[in-house]
Amino acid sequence: MIAQIAGKPVRPILATLMPPLVVAGAALLLRLPVASAHPRIAVLLFLWVASDAMMLGLMARQRHPGWRAGIAAMATAGMAVFSLSPPPIRAALIAMPWAAAVPVIAIALHGGWGLWRIGVRVRYWNPADPDRWSGLLAEVVPPLLARLAAAEARLLHLALFRWGAAPDVPAGAIPFGYHRHLQPMLIALLLLSCIEIGVTHLLVAHWSRTAALILFVISDVSLLYLIGIIKSLRLAPVLLTDTGVRIRAGMLIDRTIPYAAITAVEAEPDGDTVRAEDSWNAALLAWPNLLLRLGEAQPPPRPWGHRVPVRAIAFRLDAPGPFLDELRARLATPRVTARA
Repeated sequence: MIAQIAGKPVRPILATLMPPLVVAGAALLLRLPVASAHPRIAVLLFLWVASDAMMLGLMARQRHPGWRAGIAAMATAGMAVFSLSPPPIRAALIAMPWAAAVPVIAIALHGGWGLWRIGVRVRYWNPADPDRWSGLLAEVVPPLLARLAAAEARLLHLALFRWGAAPDVPAGAIPFGYHRHLQPMLIALLLLSCIEIGVTHLLVAHWSRTAALILFVISDVSLLYLIGIIKSLRLAPVLLTDTGVRIRAGMLIDRTIPYAAITAVEAEPDGDTVRAEDSWNAALLAWPNLLLRLGEAQPPPRPWGHRVPVRAIAFRLDAPGPFLDELRARLATPRVTARA
């Protein structure tokens, strides 16, 4: 039996984390004097370790990996060897064309096939597909990395460009805002962060310009993330849709609860109910003023850690009265919903 952590198998997690850790550890060993003294042996060992780690990780994640997945794993190992090797070690690999041929061929095959697949996707491009950009990028990089890159791009686009945009409200849905009590606190946090970052940057610059530059990049990206979160609160209101209550908190929370799963809605919930183990408090930086009681237990909100199924959801709205009236009217009306 596969060991488990928090009810989830350990093997897929280790198969994902171990290969990059092994490759990073091998790259650090290339900085030792013995590796510099024997660059050819060092780079051949690094190439073998990287290829072996990537292929073993692939076989641990997938019982029957396809040929394309194998080429992608070898291409990843080759790119790691070329990018992480010190210049003398990399020069030794280039000086051995017979050794460099394997990673170069794998990278060329993976890149060529990915570009061909990108061309096919562009030919049948669907602007309505929300995952079109991550799917496009996933043809040349791992899907998880593609989704992460697409999410980062959406966040930066939101933080930098979507000023004054209309809230995201699909046709037929009724929006309810919650940003009026959150945005002032987050804006104050943003201003305090700017002051703190500026003072810290000046102090660190007297000690190390490199450290100050790294801190400057990290702090600026963090401020952009915070700006994106603040703007997303207004653009992603809580919705009453045809199928259920779509609980949102900017880009942090987005989950739909079917009407059939809701047994009651309450205003000003008590502390014991909100803090119960089977309750999910979706209010941010404030005490919730609404509570949904569920007849059908819903999956826990977080994919990590031990959490029991959710039977109550607490959240906060700026104007809970209209939401209560509309939701109670919908719960009192019999509904027939299609099931997939």
